Amino acid sequence: MPVSLRKPDRETIAAIATAPGRGGIGVVRVSGSGLADFATALTGRPPVPRQARLAKFLDAQGRPIDAGLLLFFAGPHSYTGEDVIELQGHGGPVVMRLLLARCLELGARLARPGEFTERAFLNDKMDLAQAEAVADLIDADTVAAARSALRSLDGAFSRRVHEWRDQLVDLRMLVEATLDFPEEEIDFLKAARAFERLDKLRDDLDKLLSRAKQGSLLRSGLHVVLAGQPNVGKSSLLNQLSGEDRAIVTDLAGTTRDVLRETIQVEGIPLHIIDTAGLRETSDQIEKIGIERTWKEIERADVILRLVDARSGIGSADHEIDSRLPSGVPVIWVFNKIDLCAQAVERRDGEQGLEIFLSAATGQGLDLLRQELLKLAGWEAQGEEVFLARERHLEALREALTAIGNAIQRAHEEALELMAEELRIAQEAVNRITGEFGADDLLGVIFSRFCIGK
Repeated sequence: MPVSLRKPDRETIAAIATAPGRGGIGVVRVSGSGLADFATALTGRPPVPRQARLAKFLDAQGRPIDAGLLLFFAGPHSYTGEDVIELQGHGGPVVMRLLLARCLELGARLARPGEFTERAFLNDKMDLAQAEAVADLIDADTVAAARSALRSLDGAFSRRVHEWRDQLVDLRMLVEATLDFPEEEIDFLKAARAFERLDKLRDDLDKLLSRAKQGSLLRSGLHVVLAGQPNVGKSSLLNQLSGEDRAIVTDLAGTTRDVLRETIQVEGIPLHIIDTAGLRETSDQIEKIGIERTWKEIERADVILRLVDARSGIGSADHEIDSRLPSGVPVIWVFNKIDLCAQAVERRDGEQGLEIFLSAATGQGLDLLRQELLKLAGWEAQGEEVFLARERHLEALREALTAIGNAIQRAHEEALELMAEELRIAQEAVNRITGEFGADDLLGVIFSRFCIGK
């Protein structure tokens, strides 16, 4: 007989936690209050907390749906801080749907995207920065991105944020003490070296912001467009960078007529290399379409690699191309085919800007190009401080940095009341990163981007 379940204090949620499709194992996850009876209804016997038990998962008539492992984590010692059940069964889609349907029969409802992690946040199992790191870890495309997300999930970034918050609280206390006891002859701020500490805090935040671009690149990568006249070696360079023959290479001008994309990793940074049609005047309608697409890619580029044949150098046709390049986009001049002329591998600052002499055919000079791309990406040797910064983190840090700068200015003006207000603004901005003062609508947006079952 089906077990009659008491209504939990909070809605019970359930979802398939493994990816769609077939697999050796599939997981259905349930979270709520008082789920011991729920587990009994599923297996016919009471669960043992924190033990994996082999069980048959039963339907409403007591017939087996599947056999597998049931894990029961009694709150608050669980991922969400509530009672959590995990049903680990065979990973067929039909079996998973039947198990989920049984959980819904027993009173659960389908979980929203990210609702398990949202509950973990609301139950103080993790802060908001750590919760976002869960999604970043799942979405990581590179080893570096995964390691960075894991550090944030472990609380490395949150600890830094809490350190800044504690420093701001301490500085606010000193300023308030000076305001509250003006008759005292003790200058609290100078005695506690408050101004030096405030300067150091500003420097710390400034350094963090300067490195935040790397975290963004770990997430999305750098879009690098190869541009130049026909037959300067764009496709050869794409093949050399990717390590395989992705583009057709011939001596015929106009061989590449469409955009070709390849993603590579250099020191963990994704580089989206985009090969394009050679830029020239042409009456060929297909080639014209390819050239139009080339200009669209150039407009969207993070970096432009301007290829030139090292034997002929920069000519009038190149100047025409350069006149149309978007302003503000970094350009690296790549003088290719040095294997066909008396030119050594070289990096130099030329009249046009940064110049690299290499051979896409032999690979000579490729390391120089890779290093320059990493520099443009803001890459540094990766250490414990690298994290996947989100735009809302950057906005909060910028706001805090501005407020701290204003506080320093107010201190010089001896306007302590205004200084105290700026420190309050800085503290609230920093607090938003970990969600200590987060609005409900912000939380909804963040967790809606998660996977179902997470």
